[in-house]
Order: sequence, then C-alpha cells, then structure tokens
Amino acid sequence: MKILIDNGHGSNTLGKSSPDNRLREYAWAREIAVRLVDKLKSLGYDAQRLTPEDYDVSITKRVLRANEICRKHGTKNVLLVSIHNNAAGNGKWGNAKGFSVFVSKNASANSKKCARLFTDEAIARKLMGNRSIPAEKYWTWSWTTADIGILKQSNCPAVLTENLFMDNKEDCDFLLSEAGKNIIVDLHVAAIEKYVKSL
Repeated sequence: MKILIDNGHGSNTLGKSSPDNRLREYAWAREIAVRLVDKLKSLGYDAQRLTPEDYDVSITKRVLRANEICRKHGTKNVLLVSIHNNAAGNGKWGNAKGFSVFVSKNASANSKKCARLFTDEAIARKLMGNRSIPAEKYWTWSWTTADIGILKQSNCPAVLTENLFMDNKEDCDFLLSEAGKNIIVDLHVAAIEKYVKSL
C-alpha cells in the first residue's frame, strides 16, 4: 500500500493563517506531513509526501502526481490524505472549532470508509469541538472550490482532513503546541492503519 500525504496550500498562498498570523496553514500542514510520513515509515508503511515543495503546487499537478503513482501501484493500492486547517473565513477570531474530514461527491466506498475512521479517531480524542457530526461520519463538498479537485480527480481513495479551526483561539493554541501536533499525527496514523488493515 502506497500512502500519499498531501499538505495544503503554499508559502505563496494569500490568507490561510490565524488572525494573529501565529499559525500559517502551509507551514503547519507541511510540518505535520513530515512528522506523519516519518511515523508511518517507522511503522513499516510505504509513505511519501505528494507535495514536498514550500510553494503552492496546483491542484492539476497534484492530481497528475497522484494518478501517476496510481498507474504504477494500482488505484486500490494507493491512499491519499490531504492535510489542512479549517477557518470560518472572515479573518477574525471565531467560535467554530473541531475536526472534520471531507470526501468528494463522487467518493468511492473506500474513501468513505477511510473518512469514517478519521472521524472515529477524532471522536476518541475529543477533537470534534462544537461540530455536529453527520450520520455518515464525513462531510461531502457540495460547492465549487479548488481543494475538492484533489479528491474528485484523484483515481485512488482520497480524504481531506480539516484539522481544527485556526481562527479559534483554543484550537489555534492546541495546533501550535507540541502535544497538539503529536495528537494530530497520532490521529492520522491510527486512522490510516485501521484503513489499511480493513482491506
């Protein structure tokens, strides 16, 4: 099983930060991606970063990379996880908090299975915040956004994790703490391991 870890956005992506700029999504996501890949490799998994660059790589290029790996390994033997932070979007501190995981409207059964496992792990770690949990245990993107392209166009099972709200002070402090980073990495490792073992 080839596990692809994608980190959202890039150093040249405007916005995408906490209101006080302590947390920049591109940097946080890359740090988590590096830690996650290292942890997965230490456990014997074949994991790699899809986008090791600091600058933003277009969705088109990300999809091309993922699908080329799918051609080499077979789509059923690849999993893609894209790491992000959520935000209410108005540039101010807000009340929304907690973890969520997304799949595309055309998601495969395995994408949905993987997403449910992520939600289960977030629930176990009390990271759902004030997010109401859908019955399906995952969210489906129903609006037009560039991020959805990596889920919709990648040939392999794919999920996108929104790791808490960077514009919620409590979530932001947690995400920047060493303990918080370790918990987020462990959440991803646990969900990925359970997904792989379920196949």
